[in-house]
Amino acid sequence: MAKQEDNFKNVISHAKEYGFIFPSSEIYDGLSAVYDYAQNGVELKKNIREYWWKSMVQMNDNIVGLDAAILMHPTTWKASGHVDAFNDPLIDNKDSKKRYRADVLVEDYAEKLNLKAKKEIEKASVRFGDAFNEQEFITTNTRVVEYLAKEKEIRERLGRSLGNGDLADVKALIEELEIADPETGSRNWTDVKQFNLMFGTKLGASAESAMDLYLRPETAQGIFVNFLNVQKSGRMKIPFGIAQTGKAFRNEIVARQFIFRMREFEQMEMQFFVKPGDEMRWYEHWKTTRLNWHLSLGLGKENYRFHDHDKLAHYANAAADIEFNFPFGFKELEGIHSRTDFDLKAHEQFSGKKLQYFDTDENKNYVPYVVETSVGLDRMFLAVFATSLKEETLEDGSTRTVLSLPSVLAPTKAAVLPLVKKDGLPDVAHKIIEDLKWDFNVAYDEKDAVGRRYRRQDALGTPFCITVDHQTLEDETVTIRHRDTMKQDRVKISELRSIINEEVSMRNWLMKTI
Repeated sequence: MAKQEDNFKNVISHAKEYGFIFPSSEIYDGLSAVYDYAQNGVELKKNIREYWWKSMVQMNDNIVGLDAAILMHPTTWKASGHVDAFNDPLIDNKDSKKRYRADVLVEDYAEKLNLKAKKEIEKASVRFGDAFNEQEFITTNTRVVEYLAKEKEIRERLGRSLGNGDLADVKALIEELEIADPETGSRNWTDVKQFNLMFGTKLGASAESAMDLYLRPETAQGIFVNFLNVQKSGRMKIPFGIAQTGKAFRNEIVARQFIFRMREFEQMEMQFFVKPGDEMRWYEHWKTTRLNWHLSLGLGKENYRFHDHDKLAHYANAAADIEFNFPFGFKELEGIHSRTDFDLKAHEQFSGKKLQYFDTDENKNYVPYVVETSVGLDRMFLAVFATSLKEETLEDGSTRTVLSLPSVLAPTKAAVLPLVKKDGLPDVAHKIIEDLKWDFNVAYDEKDAVGRRYRRQDALGTPFCITVDHQTLEDETVTIRHRDTMKQDRVKISELRSIINEEVSMRNWLMKTI
């Protein structure tokens, strides 16, 4: 646990030192759980967003994009259920005065049982070697069976209690499990209470006439209220999807773990409209498709897992999370939900307007069912950044810090380095940049010895360093160094574009998802 905490501190420190993420309003001592994406962070974030958009919209003939307004008519949130039901169960520790998500405390306890089971499995795997039958061991080993059964029992009880609104039982569960304040060890808890997460604001010229509004807590409702507009103007046929990226806002009282849980964050969502009765087929399709998208980035298959929901939201008939192994354990990265026809029917009821699809094949109107995929862009950023940050020991015993980002996402694709700041080498370097910058984000670096410049670019995640030396003046060749292997090749300047493109093109990376 201590090692995990140290690794996470290194992630936060590196993000600031190398211009990826700054605390917001830092000169005024910051604002809790609000962050600014710095010069390199904004590029990485943009690249993640574009990688998602290309795979979701450009590569699917039946999915189109939308950019709905952040401010929406307040009845939107009454219809969606957010006004009445968008709450988190919170619990306070009387001794430490700290506030926690009650469900997260229980889920973290359950996850520890899962980790204990995994340790037993790993030890047995080492002990028995090639003869190890993992499935048989899981079903017969007394400890593993007990750990996993207890984990399942806890998650199911929590799901039932939250689903029934039985907050007293959530507290009872915390007390029965003897869950303590993670920081102080105190078990002196208050009752569990619900807290609404929406930010309120006002719209109007004067306080007297102003209308109460909310900053949107999710981007999905902008898609639902525009369903018929998009369908008719785009002549879309079921099944089809509407995708959107954008800011959402939640008044997170327990906002911790850096950019994992923030008050202002960005979502990448797609609502897929299907014929009633087809939703489970498409639900399974999108679970597989979305996991393949994540795996295409090469962050390690072992870092992903599905978690099926024990407690379903009021709008869903099936739901699963793609969880990722963050520096603080497995947590939700993306949700795939079968939302039934709840949203469109609710907006029909509250607006008095029909939101139905006329199926020409069946010659009838119906309200489509919806399958949703929703991934947090900031969480995606953290998953990529934290997994890519490594300390490596080299053959000569020295160490280097390398941010081995998937090259398709790297903020800067190549850095061009003149060996020395004279003899016309900087001029050649700038000419190379002028040519490459039409296709790639490239940088110029002439400060310090070339070895130190390599290390700096490694820490920034730059896939290639291109060194211009005196031989360049003679034969128009340069040295290109690969970040991950540190291998150096002598190539012609005219070949640089194709070499870089082969490594960083979205086409090549997204082909892995097919």
